[in-house]
Amino acid sequence: MKYNIAVIPGDGIGPEIVREAIKVLDTVGIEFGHSFSYTEVLMGGVSIDATGVPLTDEALKIAKNSDSVLLGAVGGDVGKSNWYNIAPNLRPEAGLLAIRKGLNLFANIRPAILFNELKSACPLREDIIGEGFDFVVMRELTGGLYFGDRWTEEVDGLRTATDTLVYNEIEIARIARRAFEIARKRRKKVCSVDKANVLDTSRLWRQVTHEIGKEYPDVELTDMLVDNCAMQIVKDPTQFDVILTENMFGDILSDEASMVTGSIGMLASASLGETKLGLYEPSHGSAPDIAGQNKANPIATILSAAMMLKFSFDLDKEADKVEAAVKEVLKKGYRTIDIMSSGKTLVGCDEMGDLIASEI
Repeated sequence: MKYNIAVIPGDGIGPEIVREAIKVLDTVGIEFGHSFSYTEVLMGGVSIDATGVPLTDEALKIAKNSDSVLLGAVGGDVGKSNWYNIAPNLRPEAGLLAIRKGLNLFANIRPAILFNELKSACPLREDIIGEGFDFVVMRELTGGLYFGDRWTEEVDGLRTATDTLVYNEIEIARIARRAFEIARKRRKKVCSVDKANVLDTSRLWRQVTHEIGKEYPDVELTDMLVDNCAMQIVKDPTQFDVILTENMFGDILSDEASMVTGSIGMLASASLGETKLGLYEPSHGSAPDIAGQNKANPIATILSAAMMLKFSFDLDKEADKVEAAVKEVLKKGYRTIDIMSSGKTLVGCDEMGDLIASEI
């Protein structure tokens, strides 16, 4: 089977980590009889330098016509880069917002995985983390408070700001279906997080989610208020499989989830829409201070590529093989500088990619 992937190396360490993910994908292709072709696309600061905008119409067209998109990172040093001495809609990160909108990617999936080999980096007590945890936060990406109307005005002599939080049943239903489908590939548990004791949008969220849940009788659905969920993530993260929630709650909870894993350099992410086309990227930034020094950790990007195999291409066995290879390399004691600890073997970005590919 042949798959066409639009590749966005981006800025900073982006080209280095994407290179290692492609190395792993090519190894998967050889071992399992698949063919991956890559079309490089400019986005972010490098696109600004070349075209004057962070994402061109042609680049977006290439992405739309691909089977999936693999992204490294965008952005630079805000205090030093000329990319930020321009209007906000022309800065590097605007390209990321534009491609999400252009591809209609409304569901963001961010896994929170604590590998046994990295337990020492977790800030939680050992009796809490047990044998480790593995859950995902499914965040609605294009609606809610961040996309509602907003304004600031003077009311009775006081400066008054208003932000509107709006969701309709279609927006809720489509991401709920995504959550249930992903749960079917995991442990078949969805925890829908809302604030239904206060917000009308949350009451609608809960109602629609339960309606969609009836279509997935094999998946267990529970509800949890967002403040309780924030506490439960640090009290007992092992209880979760798929956390489904709206945009702002998901923004906060996914950052909390990344913290309890101990290293953002290990965290993959995916943004999906109604088709199999998705955008896959590491959760970390472009790290311009170490760019070009072979110090970057490519594991988050490699695990993002594994998510691509699973969710866009339905290659579950291949994705499991990549994840197992990452665990085996960590088990053997190899570490990049960001996850280095006493008694382990320090390797660079390219060697980490080689080691993971060799385990496939």
